[in-house]
Amino acid sequence: MSALGELTEVAVSGIWKIATIVLVAVLIAVLSAGGTGWWMIASARDQALVDLKDAQAENVQLLGAIEKQNSLVEAAGNAKLAADARGLAAQQQAIASARRLDSVLAKVAGVRATTCDEAMPTVKAILEATR
Repeated sequence: MSALGELTEVAVSGIWKIATIVLVAVLIAVLSAGGTGWWMIASARDQALVDLKDAQAENVQLLGAIEKQNSLVEAAGNAKLAADARGLAAQQQAIASARRLDSVLAKVAGVRATTCDEAMPTVKAILEATR
């Protein structure tokens, strides 16, 4: 071999060594960046799962509170209906009592009493009508 051939061979060998070192350095940098990326992605995924579980637990609490509120509203509605029914019954009873009292008052309208003994049957009738 000639000196030029040996020089070329050494230069090419040196270039390949430098290229190999550069490629190994680039490969290490890419693998390091990729590993860091995968680590960051896994960390973000784990945090998202924790956040999801927290949100689900909060959702369950809110649903329980809504169900409790709905049952209380329903109970209040039922109580209102029962109170309305009692009020209507009381009104009807008051109307019936007023009619009885009106009829008794009409019967005793012309009664005149000068003594307590004469007034007692009229008072008794009025009291029984108001009972």
